[in-house]
Amino acid sequence: MSRPKPQAAPSRRDFFSRIADGLHGAALASILGADLFQGAPLRASEGGGQVFDLSPKPTHFPAKAKAVIHLFMNGGPSQVDLFDPKPALEKFAGDIPSRDLTTDVSSPEQLGGLLPAPYKFRKHGQCGMDVADVMPHFAQHVDDVALVRSMYGEHFNHEPALFLIHTGRTIASRPSLGAWVAYGLGSENQNLPAYVVLDDPKGLPINGISNWQSAYLPPVYQGTRFRSEGPPVLNLESRPEWPTPLAEAERRLLAKLDAGHLAARPHQPNLEGRISSYELAARMQLAAGDALDVSAESERTREAYGLNDPLTASYGKRCLMARRLVERGVRFVQLYIESQIWDAHSELEKSLAYSCGKTDKPVSALLTDLKQRGLLDSTLVVWGGEFGRLPLAQAADNADRAGRDHGPSGFSVWMAGGGVKGGTIYGSTDELGHKAVENRVSVHDFHATILHQLGMNHRDLFIERHGLKERLTDQFPARVVEEILA
Repeated sequence: MSRPKPQAAPSRRDFFSRIADGLHGAALASILGADLFQGAPLRASEGGGQVFDLSPKPTHFPAKAKAVIHLFMNGGPSQVDLFDPKPALEKFAGDIPSRDLTTDVSSPEQLGGLLPAPYKFRKHGQCGMDVADVMPHFAQHVDDVALVRSMYGEHFNHEPALFLIHTGRTIASRPSLGAWVAYGLGSENQNLPAYVVLDDPKGLPINGISNWQSAYLPPVYQGTRFRSEGPPVLNLESRPEWPTPLAEAERRLLAKLDAGHLAARPHQPNLEGRISSYELAARMQLAAGDALDVSAESERTREAYGLNDPLTASYGKRCLMARRLVERGVRFVQLYIESQIWDAHSELEKSLAYSCGKTDKPVSALLTDLKQRGLLDSTLVVWGGEFGRLPLAQAADNADRAGRDHGPSGFSVWMAGGGVKGGTIYGSTDELGHKAVENRVSVHDFHATILHQLGMNHRDLFIERHGLKERLTDQFPARVVEEILA
């Protein structure tokens, strides 16, 4: 009787060819399925598949605001020079700081003593809010503003701090705040993007287009850049030599071809996003030109925004464009200013004069314009940067050229409109303006509060990915800052 031949030990190839039969294969299939389907659908198509688009979505509860204008001041505005006066800096000017204060210093070789604010503070409005003399236009609006003096971040370098303020984490490849808003709410105007970015013609901010990315959210929710000089969107104009009926027939044919192409390649979010972008571009041929044509505004309005002054014209035009966009149903508009305009490492007084000179009048005009048109109640205006500045001198070898280093441990932001309690001053930093100490507000609290005003619970706004419910506030504790809300 012959014995059975002994079986050879399984090879590595055999192992990997059979791994899908077991638990590991089930887990791998689950992960790949999550990547393929990009989480639970916001709504289902007639065929049962998921659809990610910009159609209006219901809120979790009644919203106070319909839109957000985010006036992002990249570079880090100095709280102790603009909104948070500290008499101790005058009293102890030039003194060597304590060891605790120097923990946030990114350039210790340039460290100097305590540095007083170069501009005087005065109280304004019925609320008596302190504002530096370098921001006279903003000072007229303090009774409509909630000023948070107790914001704090996690990192003193621009790149991770920018990722944190925009995405909730100090790392790359996370969806931005505007993308989450577009994902959660869609758009009230199907002929314009839900999320528009108005960056500065002088150049992109640090981290570039990553500041408004959709990351693992479907691409249809990423920010759309509109230019403030020249054509807002390149190659947007339709061919004038084509009669309207022929152009419409072309669009209908393209729609049928796209639908057929997509049907043969289901569950491809990048493909869906690209087709949606092309379809939106076609609709924008009519709507975008009208929305961004500031020449249609009165001379009085153009003057108010500073369009006739070379210093304020660029930022003023973008502020005016922002008003025209939210007026037409755009959900989230984000404005950037020159790369690192607030990054005052030297010549503090001169730097603040330039930064405030470019932005103060246009921002004031925007608040006035929104209020006069009845839009401020439904539009949340947010002003702030990725961090603040330290109360210490930098470049101290020459006192006249001294500036300030980055200060992530305590800084100021403000909000107006959209259900915010005007004339509110919330939280505080220590006696030198270094750290937030009373009623501290994290970046995740900041995000949760913005989402709340738009009618969304930050815990209920998520997308399933790799078996996790990914959120803007991630797994971090976050609270809505009820104290600044009406």
